[in-house]
Amino acid sequence: MNDLVKKLLLLSFLLSTFAFAGFDSALQKQKFLSPDEAFQVSAVLKDDVIETKIIMADKIHVYENTLYYRIISPSQVELTVTKPEAHDFDGDMVYEKELIVTISTQEIESKVKGDYTLEIEFQGCSDAGICYQPIKKTFDFKGAELGVFDKISKLVKEGNTAKIADILVNESSIFILLLFFIFGLLLALTPCIFPMIPILSSIIVSQQGGDEEPSVAQAFFTSLVYVVSMALTYTAVGIIAGLVGADIQTAMQTPWVLTVFAAMFVALAFSLFGYYEIGLPVSWQSKLTKASDNAQGKGIIGTAIMGLLSALIVGPCVAPPLGGAVLFISHTGDAFLGGAALFVMSIGMGMPLLLVGIGAGKFMPKPGGWMTVVSQTFGVMMLGLGIFMLSRILPDSLTMILWSLLFIGSSLYMGVFNPSNVTHGAKKLFQLLAMVFLLYGASLFIGGISGSTSIIRPFEKFTQPKGSVDNHVLSNSEKGHRGYSVERLMKEVSASDKPVVVDFGKKSCTACTELEEITFPDPRVQEHLKNFTFIKIDLTDNTDADKALLKKFELFGTPNIIFFDTSNNYLAEKSLTGFVPPEDFAKHLESILK
Repeated sequence: MNDLVKKLLLLSFLLSTFAFAGFDSALQKQKFLSPDEAFQVSAVLKDDVIETKIIMADKIHVYENTLYYRIISPSQVELTVTKPEAHDFDGDMVYEKELIVTISTQEIESKVKGDYTLEIEFQGCSDAGICYQPIKKTFDFKGAELGVFDKISKLVKEGNTAKIADILVNESSIFILLLFFIFGLLLALTPCIFPMIPILSSIIVSQQGGDEEPSVAQAFFTSLVYVVSMALTYTAVGIIAGLVGADIQTAMQTPWVLTVFAAMFVALAFSLFGYYEIGLPVSWQSKLTKASDNAQGKGIIGTAIMGLLSALIVGPCVAPPLGGAVLFISHTGDAFLGGAALFVMSIGMGMPLLLVGIGAGKFMPKPGGWMTVVSQTFGVMMLGLGIFMLSRILPDSLTMILWSLLFIGSSLYMGVFNPSNVTHGAKKLFQLLAMVFLLYGASLFIGGISGSTSIIRPFEKFTQPKGSVDNHVLSNSEKGHRGYSVERLMKEVSASDKPVVVDFGKKSCTACTELEEITFPDPRVQEHLKNFTFIKIDLTDNTDADKALLKKFELFGTPNIIFFDTSNNYLAEKSLTGFVPPEDFAKHLESILK
């Protein structure tokens, strides 16, 4: 009995051993297909439809509820398509062998304009039990030819200078000039043009004699001379930068030039206040008055000079159209078309200034006490422009204190502490505005002495949590952002295991400040920036290394933002120029991560 049991146990062991050996051999022989072998995806344009096809290998299926068709560029659009009938497989609706879905191009072109990218997303499994990760396949298609207004609508949103340069190559001259004029009108709404408004207004005011009726024709002619001289300057700067690489605007941002220009604004302010006679020798008075009168433009030449200087010093920020035109000139050498585009764009930028001329001549108060108030108002603006110039070379805290003194002084001048029995009616509202100026000026003063650097957030040193540091957005005054070279930048890019954002800015750039104060601190942007390495480069010093950086990446001026992927590849098609709103920048970052 014992021998029989032993034999049976031995036989069972041998059978089980052979069985497992055979199963293991079968597993070794079985090979699971790769995703590309299991699913062959295609999308082909046939007449007015796109025929999409998913061919599945043997014993492979796709789940019906995981199948999506969408447009992902130039915008995100979910497509409603007619799918064939699926069949049941273990309680799930699936497709096998071949799945064909057609999409009408008319439906797509009714939702997106121009070229577009189709994405097909699905998930499939093998009958043997393995399931594949969700699969996304993309296909690029040429869209219908855009109309003129559709093209313009698309291009005015373009922030990549290289793409704008391509427009100059491929479009007609008339379309290009119309497009750049519209670019100019849009740029006229940016802060870079705002400082020119009080400059021009003060010129017009200074030309109105105390007993003369305001002249619409004279004011408009003055504005026209100012705008044309500004436009010719922008055009010349762009052509020179494109042909020889010299950036005259940046060269004009030196401390001594900015100091002289700031002093000019102060001289203008005191001439508008009428204070030259106070305590100054007669000879000094005469020289200052003569210099001020010449600068304010008692004639065509003075106005033209002010327009030229304003273009060089007041508005040095670079916008995508300007950068695109300069890049086009540098690549093709076609200074005529590039220069014409820049001139037309500058005229568009100057349109609000022409309106200022018409308004100053038509709506200017008639000679009398009101003219004195108007002159004094523009005098305060001139002092503000002087501080604006000096802010590019002075420490931020000192600049804040200067702004605080201007606001506090203005509030005192407006009668903030006048007794109640002196002010009546609308003057009460004027006194309320004076109180707001006083409180804001005091806030700036406290912020300045506490080390704050932002006139928008003067109490940032008190409101920021102790020990917290913003790793993504750093102050423009940080010395660590200067002294970069191409080698240093590429070394830091190579050391990153994330995609890299590189922000080129400088202190004299209004749009750069907008990016720092509005775009980069935005919570949506900060959330996306956690997935990037952020490198800020300050080009204020305009060294040879700074110039080499711009030349390396074919950039013109600031602000410019460039990107690198995780393999350290420069993504030229993703570069951005000029101010970018937070929502658009967040979407742009998201597109790079895909």
